[in-house]
Amino acid sequence: MTTIGILGAGQAGSTLARAAISAGYDVVIANSRSPKTLEALAGELGSRASVAWAADAAAAADFAITAFPFRPSDRLPVDALAGKVVLDTNNYMSWRDGRYPEVDAGLKTVHELRQDQLPASKVAKAFSHVQFHARVPIRVPSDALPALIRLARPAGAPDRKALIVSSDHREAVELVTGLYDDLGFDSVDNSPLSESWRSAPGTLVWSRSVDGQSREELIRNLRSAERR
Repeated sequence: MTTIGILGAGQAGSTLARAAISAGYDVVIANSRSPKTLEALAGELGSRASVAWAADAAAAADFAITAFPFRPSDRLPVDALAGKVVLDTNNYMSWRDGRYPEVDAGLKTVHELRQDQLPASKVAKAFSHVQFHARVPIRVPSDALPALIRLARPAGAPDRKALIVSSDHREAVELVTGLYDDLGFDSVDNSPLSESWRSAPGTLVWSRSVDGQSREELIRNLRSAERR
């Protein structure tokens, strides 16, 4: 079975773990503290979930997900992630994380900065414009589910939504495309990482993410994006 190392156990990390387990994956979850702080979450997730220190989760993983904001001071398990695909769920939110001159000047995207942190890994931007919390406002009972769960549909469904993937590595794009399909979404390739700004906060892709976008809508909205 494929094992996903999920680094970050907040709302995004825990929701991704639940979705992945439902799709048949095993997960190893880590946070910035002790694995003991995650034992209750692992108990809720069941036998396909385990907890570990970040380096051990990275080592056990076939591929990994970073489910926390980018910071230049991040201490990541670089060696354990070497050669592996790493999915970065982060978005650049200067009001939350502070400003990064390279991003503000359009010289790099925040995902390229993550790739710089993990030079031996294959970073892909993924899951960055699907919500991990309930819909606001809630209209029907299913709106209480995180959008990652609420919007999932089987392959071929007429109302299936799509998510973007951006990477400098073809292997990473193919892996994310398969994972999206397993979780109930189509995929749109928005590579390379230098183009990942097209789905960032402030774009049409971002603003229309609450109830998702079809593959055609997503392609159109990516093309119409304007850099701010």
